[in-house]
Amino acid sequence: MAKHWADFQYEIYLNGMTGAVPRLPTDLTRLEELAEHRLGPGPVGYVAGSAGDGSTARANRAALDRWRIVPRMLRDVHARDLSVEVLGRPLPAPLALAPVGVLSIMHPEAEPAAARAAAAQGVPYILSSASSTPMEQVAEAMGDAERWFQLYWPKDREVARSFLARAKAAGYGALFVTLDTPLLSWRPRDLDRAYLPFLHGVGTANYFSDPAFRAGLAKPVHEDPNAAVMHFVGMFSDPAKSWPDLAFLRENWDGPIVLKGVLHPDDARLAADAGMDGVVVSNHGGRQVAGAVAAADALPRVAAAVGDRLTVLFDSGVRTGDDVFKALALGARAVLLGRPYVYGLGLDGQAGVEHVVRCLLAELDLTLALSGHAGPATPGPADLVESPV
Repeated sequence: MAKHWADFQYEIYLNGMTGAVPRLPTDLTRLEELAEHRLGPGPVGYVAGSAGDGSTARANRAALDRWRIVPRMLRDVHARDLSVEVLGRPLPAPLALAPVGVLSIMHPEAEPAAARAAAAQGVPYILSSASSTPMEQVAEAMGDAERWFQLYWPKDREVARSFLARAKAAGYGALFVTLDTPLLSWRPRDLDRAYLPFLHGVGTANYFSDPAFRAGLAKPVHEDPNAAVMHFVGMFSDPAKSWPDLAFLRENWDGPIVLKGVLHPDDARLAADAGMDGVVVSNHGGRQVAGAVAAADALPRVAAAVGDRLTVLFDSGVRTGDDVFKALALGARAVLLGRPYVYGLGLDGQAGVEHVVRCLLAELDLTLALSGHAGPATPGPADLVESPV
């Protein structure tokens, strides 16, 4: 029988008989406040902060909150199975850990700790191009577990080609290309502290370890780190990229390609027309465009436009199991979880990330069951009502 993620609650209660209680809150919405108190203001601001006055991040939460679940009764939900197939891969639940860069600012074990946690729970880990650990080391930490690679598409074609070749060689099975960051947005929490980790050589590990990147340097990285940082800054993103450039990715990557940051149904159609395999409906967690449409408001239109042609995934604002239920009902195949696992990492390392994953999926399992569903495929628009704010 399939694993019941909900059993985690009984594990917690049984441990309580010996006086043990969870090290972190089981209400994952409390993690940000805890991180604000326990971790440094620069790192927390970088993770928690958003574009402008934070209006898009708030809209993400408001949009998910506006949808309310309508539970159905007397449906057999005794035997439940949260497993799904995403991009041709069987997964134990409709969840992957979103790509988040520079994790060393949150915990010294950084990306390998998050990747080990994902592997231990069987959920895919998506490694950011901007990780503070080279992609090969993260792959080694995961063994043969499912892992995907996120590309910030650099100006230098040879560096892009090298990244893709390295990711493929290291066993990353799918490529996620972030489209919504051709420029860094106006982020007051970082600006007020003049805090940008990349300028200190943090989050540059994949670049500084890359032969094509190093070929563009006059001196080795360790001899002139500032020159290496400026070389990185000059190529990190490319606002000149356009739809025809996707052909380059297809020529240099033979696995699934997913475009991350799609909010308009016409962009989703262009992705399908270009032969892509999926899209992530995402506004970068509110970090790129202040005043943008909430991701959960964009999701139904994108799913309606391309759900029969592409794998539609979702992120931005997900904090709880019921958020995941709502995203599934609105047309997502699975969700990517970002900030909560990063707070878990900062507060308790690998164990903190595993705690977050298990709490989220236990709550999803229970939400599905208590709403009359035995798996993630059956929730749909009829299971939700839109509540006036």
